[in-house]
Amino acid sequence: MAIGNNNEIEKKLWAAADQLRANSQLSSQEYSVPVLGLIFLRYADHKFTEAEKKITKKQPAGSRRKIGKADYQAKGVMYLPEEARYSHLLNLPEGKNIGKAVNDAMKAIEAENDELKGVLPQTYTRFENDVLVALLKQFSNIPMDMEGDVFGKIYEYFLGKFASSEGKKGGEFFTPTSIVKLIVDVIEPFHGRIYDPACGSGGMFVQSAKFVERHKKRPSAEISVFGEEKTAETIRLCKMNLAVHGLSGDVKQGNTYYEDIHSSVGKFDFVMANPPFNVNGVDKEKLKDDKRFPYGLPKPDNGNYLWIQIFLSALNNNGRAGFVMANSASDARQSELEIRQKMIEDNLVDVMISIGSNFFYTVTLPCTLWFLDKGKKKTDRKDKVLFIDARHIYNQIDRAHRDFLPEQIEFISNIVRLYRGEDVETDNGSEKRMKEHFPKGKYRNIDGLCRIVTIKEIKSHGYSLNPGRYVGVVGEENDGINFYERLQELNKELERLNFEAKGLESVIVRNVADILKV
Repeated sequence: MAIGNNNEIEKKLWAAADQLRANSQLSSQEYSVPVLGLIFLRYADHKFTEAEKKITKKQPAGSRRKIGKADYQAKGVMYLPEEARYSHLLNLPEGKNIGKAVNDAMKAIEAENDELKGVLPQTYTRFENDVLVALLKQFSNIPMDMEGDVFGKIYEYFLGKFASSEGKKGGEFFTPTSIVKLIVDVIEPFHGRIYDPACGSGGMFVQSAKFVERHKKRPSAEISVFGEEKTAETIRLCKMNLAVHGLSGDVKQGNTYYEDIHSSVGKFDFVMANPPFNVNGVDKEKLKDDKRFPYGLPKPDNGNYLWIQIFLSALNNNGRAGFVMANSASDARQSELEIRQKMIEDNLVDVMISIGSNFFYTVTLPCTLWFLDKGKKKTDRKDKVLFIDARHIYNQIDRAHRDFLPEQIEFISNIVRLYRGEDVETDNGSEKRMKEHFPKGKYRNIDGLCRIVTIKEIKSHGYSLNPGRYVGVVGEENDGINFYERLQELNKELERLNFEAKGLESVIVRNVADILKV
């Protein structure tokens, strides 16, 4: 299979894998994790092969010392016994039980690598032999000489496609990549401890590492990641996702409402998350003495303001948080309003960004990105909040889905950088848009796009954090038409249409009466 650039690789591999699923007896859910496991296996084999070449090359001529597990571990590479090698699986004789062989390969990897114990899928005997053979061959076509994070990109692409096909359930483990990139770009995790208490498949961690790489640093030396996730299957996805991106992290299973597995209070430099919206049925009796809720428990049966406080309380004194939240939380009333008011008056809310509809698999509704910053109290932004309305900024993927293009993410992030007095970035093509909107290279309020608002003004609006309330709308250009003359013309047109409508109404009544006489 001849394959060109990265995007072409992803699309062609997906098309082939999806065709094989269609011809199997497996549902998308049954198929997804094992297929992602095969991508992981191909990645692990590639890394092992590369390390093997380097280790062998460094061996002194005539040396009898046997190359072993420790040699690979010293290079930070997972050790693969012979039965777990991709070439071994590809070359199994016809008639061999391929599903059992792949299961055995996964067990062997787990036995040799403690951090992967209980993580890798071992359900390959559900697959028919010919489907597994075809999949192994497809993934063997991934070019080994591609630049960049080719396996990570393929894994991420497949994750997104599986999430899309699973609809609501897919949204529980996958946050669209462009939303994650925007959150990461705004909170700028250059260095420190990162926490996601609803980590899903680990997208926030992966994009944080890419952010660090983009700024010419080594992620393993700059950031450490900590996650909590309630579903064991999703933790497997997350740990494999980290592995194919060359990362590791402390990701544990737990119900974040009731279990603070990482003793999170005041511990982290950055918190990022896409929690479930508007969850009801949380047992607040279990949370009464929990230090993660410094502003008290909200009275409504809704989890939004529990999540917001979980994120806030995990930050250290200079920490930043960025998370997705239901629009309704920006204007929620009563006890939720009291919590929001205290957060605003304590100078913790930094940036609010409205996102348009159709960005998520779980809901078509628009949402809001919240950004908190405990360190802003020491800056001239302490009594201000930046509001951005990005609902009119998007890339239409298909009728039902949207995302952000790289230049759009960069443009929105640059608005925040200008607000913070930082240098803008233009590597992804936002330069033209920046010159158009900020010609002097300085921040300015723009109707319909962005506005810096004081806490005093926010108070006058009932402590609403809805960007649309402050940003306003884009002013219409003067088209040279006299408004009052035009209004008179439209009124005359309306009178004419009403007169015609009355005439048609009498005709309809007459016709109905005639029909009823028959």
